[in-house]
Amino acid sequence: MDGKRIEVAILVFPDVELLDFCGPYEALSACRLDESRRREEPSPFALRLVGATLDPVGCANGPRFLPDVTRADCPVPDVLLVPGGWGVRAALDDAALVAWIGETGCKAGVVAGVCTGSMLLGKAGLLEGRRATTHWRSLDWMRASYPGVTVVADAHVVEDGTVLTSAGISAGIDLGLRLVARFFGEPLALATARHLEYAPPVNNKRRVSLSPL
Repeated sequence: MDGKRIEVAILVFPDVELLDFCGPYEALSACRLDESRRREEPSPFALRLVGATLDPVGCANGPRFLPDVTRADCPVPDVLLVPGGWGVRAALDDAALVAWIGETGCKAGVVAGVCTGSMLLGKAGLLEGRRATTHWRSLDWMRASYPGVTVVADAHVVEDGTVLTSAGISAGIDLGLRLVARFFGEPLALATARHLEYAPPVNNKRRVSLSPL
């Protein structure tokens, strides 16, 4: 594959939601510019998990992952992706983490938030004056916390300039596919979804009811 790969930094922190970062990771890593050379060429996206240290990070539902690089040593990425999960509540009070998101997000070409990762983007000042979304259970939380953000309730993925946000958990796959489309066009995003045997939502609408069960 010719050309520079797109560097994607995916933040991980204690009690992160597993699918929030594994979903987009899978979509981006499965992308190929030439499907006929799937085994010979890598994805055009180079992905790194970024942690506070290189120690294992435990997800909210149990699995543990090893970061590839620390926040201190992470090069400025082309894409910064921030997942959500139960650990967001503690992360919002981590001044160093929020500052890193803000500084890195301002330097990155594209910023993406999955699920309640959007709340961290908001705390870092990256959503001010923009349209954004989050997990349906957290829409009111976002409205109350960030009045300068136009909260979108009915979309799976919201793209506002260089900032993308998605609905909850599995919607991170759609966000990953939207990033593929942003950099390489819709046909390649559809080809990637086909490889994953994944059906994107119709007209970007949420698949679930926004009313409590």
